[in-house]
Amino acid sequence: MTIPRHVAIIMDGNGRWATSRGLPRLAGHEAGAESVRDITRACREWGVQVLTLYSFSTENWKRPADEVAGLMALLGRYLLEERAEILQNNIRLETIGETDRLPLAVRASLKELMLASRKNTGMVLNLALSYGGRAEIVEATRKLAKKVATGRLRVEQIDDAAFAAELQTAALPDPDLVVRTSGEFRISNFLLWQLAYAEFYVTDTLWPEFRREELRRAFEVFGSRERRFGQTGAQVKAS
Repeated sequence: MTIPRHVAIIMDGNGRWATSRGLPRLAGHEAGAESVRDITRACREWGVQVLTLYSFSTENWKRPADEVAGLMALLGRYLLEERAEILQNNIRLETIGETDRLPLAVRASLKELMLASRKNTGMVLNLALSYGGRAEIVEATRKLAKKVATGRLRVEQIDDAAFAAELQTAALPDPDLVVRTSGEFRISNFLLWQLAYAEFYVTDTLWPEFRREELRRAFEVFGSRERRFGQTGAQVKAS
């Protein structure tokens, strides 16, 4: 089994899982939290360096107020319940997104756990919270524009590396593998810059039913693919 260095997951299907069982949508999100635990443990055990979970997008704020409130409460509970496991397993918690939009209590728990785990040297668990790829790109552009305007950067110096350095993922490698559950074939405004050469694995499995067995299958599919990065297959084999 080939282990990707950075795995990014679009966790989709919680609502459909609940609706199909006659349950409220929040029950699906609660069930999905069990998948988060199992997949995080599997990635840590198998040697994944970075696991990025698309937990809450900027567009998700448009959902019904009671569902958003429930999701925020679930996030706060997750941070408290998983604190010991994160710290004991040498995991470093990071976030990307507009986290200042999160409720104060959630921000406090998030900040505390990030601070407590900052010296951990094992896997990075990166939560995308109130995250949008377009917003991230716009913000990076503003930062570069400000540097040019203040004379700290010349326009000619702006290249891929300069732009990537202004992204919230600047300290992380780009994802090697993107997993999307529930059978949807779209990126949903997730890591638009960073996914340029990522491999995609799409499954019809809804997120609450996605467990390490299927993640293993995703890794096996990933290992069977030839990653060319713009080269020919012959060039890749030669190198």
